[in-house]
Amino acid sequence: MRINLASLLVDDQEKALRFYTDALGFVKKTDIPVGEHRWLTVVSPDDPDGCELLLEPAGHPAAKPFKEALVNDGIPYTSFAVEDVRAEFERLRGLGVRFTQEPLEMGTATTAVFDDTCGNLIQIAKT
Repeated sequence: MRINLASLLVDDQEKALRFYTDALGFVKKTDIPVGEHRWLTVVSPDDPDGCELLLEPAGHPAAKPFKEALVNDGIPYTSFAVEDVRAEFERLRGLGVRFTQEPLEMGTATTAVFDDTCGNLIQIAKT
């Protein structure tokens, strides 16, 4: 068994696609119209057949309070692995990405947390 798809609730799919491709460097894999929204996924360019990230519309009534509660408590929605947290922090900060937690070493792990502009906090980590 392996993870094939992970969902991320986003406030605006087009804005999310721009952020996740232009800033984070993911590539669009699937883009299929589904009513007023899209089945829209991105993948790592290093693993185009790997796990897809679904940029899912946050239209369900529970989505907004759930996401707001996570953000208010400083809890990342998900985490992405990077080779060098400090280098990625500097690269993303140079692109204007707003971090809520600068690189922090915790034992053998280093993490940082940023605002994805779509209502989520996202952690980057090297373990």
